[in-house]
Amino acid sequence: MSKMHGRPIWYELAGTPAQRKQIEDFYSQLLGWEVQDSGMEGFSYRLARLKGDMVAGMMDMPAEAGDMPPFWMTYFAVENADVAASVAIKAGASLHRAPADIPGTGRFAILVDPQGAAFGILQPEEMKDEPAGTAFDQDKPGHGHWHELMTSDPQAALTFYGDLLGWSKSIEVPMGSEGIYHLFSQDGQDIGGMQGMAHASHPMWLTYFGVNSVRNAVDRISALDGTVIHGPQEVPGGGFIAIALDPQGAMFAIVGPESLIE
Repeated sequence: MSKMHGRPIWYELAGTPAQRKQIEDFYSQLLGWEVQDSGMEGFSYRLARLKGDMVAGMMDMPAEAGDMPPFWMTYFAVENADVAASVAIKAGASLHRAPADIPGTGRFAILVDPQGAAFGILQPEEMKDEPAGTAFDQDKPGHGHWHELMTSDPQAALTFYGDLLGWSKSIEVPMGSEGIYHLFSQDGQDIGGMQGMAHASHPMWLTYFGVNSVRNAVDRISALDGTVIHGPQEVPGGGFIAIALDPQGAMFAIVGPESLIE
């Protein structure tokens, strides 16, 4: 099986059209992104880049989403989107968007896991000018660094995603009254954790973006009309995190050192 299978490969923000410019400015000033139109004919899709790497996409909330609030979605790489979607459905997931092709990018689908958390899968197409999978890079600020599933049944989720994406259980971190934080790895690299509902009102994936200074980023979030709802908090390993809402209410998180390292 390919080393890309199960790897986080893309982050996508579905948001409010009326706040599009404000949201682009928010993430540009917070994470250093440059946001430009993708050039997709008949579809408003914005691409965020950082020093040449593609790191995220932004789109208007689809009409069929109804009153769904703005949210970030994480996509995980699979070798075959149709096969993966079928495996997920047989394991109790529901299909929100059937497998379909994105010209020049690959084949994708959107699913909801058995506990109710939405996620995407992407079978990447080899692209001449863009390396696949630059959005997730734990060594680069402004990229995806960590992926946290808040769910009603972490043990069931570990089994579901392990079977679907090939993830392995890593260490378990006791969190007191909040229960156990279950780390998971892909191809030997810890890429995220699963826990109980914590800060979520419903099962969901939370994306952590890397920053050079969590303290400085928290100040910028507030100055840019975002809202910090948790942290800064030190986590095992010496890093710090904070969880926030952008100006339209989409939840995201940041991770990095507490302050700039000289």
